[in-house]
Amino acid sequence: MYRETMGFVRGMGAGMLAGITAIAIGSRMMKDNRQFRRNANKAMRAVNGMFGNVQSMFRM
Repeated sequence: MYRETMGFVRGMGAGMLAGITAIAIGSRMMKDNRQFRRNANKAMRAVNGMFGNVQSMFRM
């Protein structure tokens, strides 16, 4: 049980580190590049729509 919990915690830590790194790099790129901001915004809307569809499937 302890090993499973520690594995989960390590995975969460690695995921958080990867997310923070991606945010730091992304924020630096978004300041400089207008086209990148537009594409990122479109991608975020598409992912948001996908999660909305999945969420509505689980509500049924």
